[in-house]
Amino acid sequence: MVRGARKALAVGVAVAVACGLQKHLNFVPGPRHAAPVAAAAASMMMAPAAFADEIGDAAKKLGDASYSFAKEVDWNNGIFLQAPGKFQPLEALKAIDKMIEMGAAADPKLLKDAAEAHHKAIGSISGPNGVTSRADWDAVNAAIGRVVASVPKAKVMAVYDSVKAITDPGVPAYMKSLVNGPDAEKAYQGFLEFKDVVEKNQVATAGAPAVVPSGDKIGEAAKALSDASYPFIKTLKAIDKMIVMGAKMDGNLLKAAAEAHHKAIGSIDATGVTSAADYEAVNAAIGRLVASVPKTTVMDVYNSMAGVVDSSVPNNLFSKVNPLDAVAAAKGFYTFKDVVEASQR
Repeated sequence: MVRGARKALAVGVAVAVACGLQKHLNFVPGPRHAAPVAAAAASMMMAPAAFADEIGDAAKKLGDASYSFAKEVDWNNGIFLQAPGKFQPLEALKAIDKMIEMGAAADPKLLKDAAEAHHKAIGSISGPNGVTSRADWDAVNAAIGRVVASVPKAKVMAVYDSVKAITDPGVPAYMKSLVNGPDAEKAYQGFLEFKDVVEKNQVATAGAPAVVPSGDKIGEAAKALSDASYPFIKTLKAIDKMIVMGAKMDGNLLKAAAEAHHKAIGSIDATGVTSAADYEAVNAAIGRLVASVPKTTVMDVYNSMAGVVDSSVPNNLFSKVNPLDAVAAAKGFYTFKDVVEASQR
């Protein structure tokens, strides 16, 4: 799926880095978070500022240098939907926050113009690789550049640095290997010249912050909604902790646990209980999974769940079963968790 001009340029930047040209990137952000290379595409593609003629001309020169390269990139490749390195959700969130901060500092009209340029470019996508037309390629580059140039350099570099932190250093060389090397290098050289024009026209300070209304009906309704839904939001935070824990688990043990659960489902009887053997196998699989994750990560899940589970739940559940069986099960669990903890990395 095509990301228009932004991704191609992003790939060009990465390619150039692979060519040892990273020292020139003193102004432009790097590979993106959601795709191996086009992560901070919006910031990476430092293009024209509010000086339309100069930046527009520079965008056309960039198109001359980069459009052949753009046509070689397979924009339908699912790699652009993957993380640009090790899965780091919390670090990726920090990068997204920097992008949001940069977007909030950008000129609203230029943001609207950039959105419309992208919309038009999507309409001209064609060919097996899903590239937009040359005219729209130039227009998107120019529009994004004007947006970036409307933001102080410090905010742009904050995006670059945060995305760099979650991008595997091997990404640039790999992305370059997917296209014609000389075309990628030519595109990058054009990009360097383009970013110089953007930097020349870049604002020194951000615009005034937004004016936020107060005391209106929407604000009052938002408070009522927040009061009613915040417990649910806290549940989402607990789910996030589970995701982080899962991301740190041993891949082979995850597969084994999935297979154990699948087998256990197959032996469920009329009362909804699996066989004793499968019950044991599932417990063992879960224990090994937990032992493959640092204790602090496990406790993050425990503590986040404790914050969203009503304190009456344990006693309520206890009241619905044979108390002697429940106590015996709890003792067995505590012994089991001690063994897991002793084996924990």
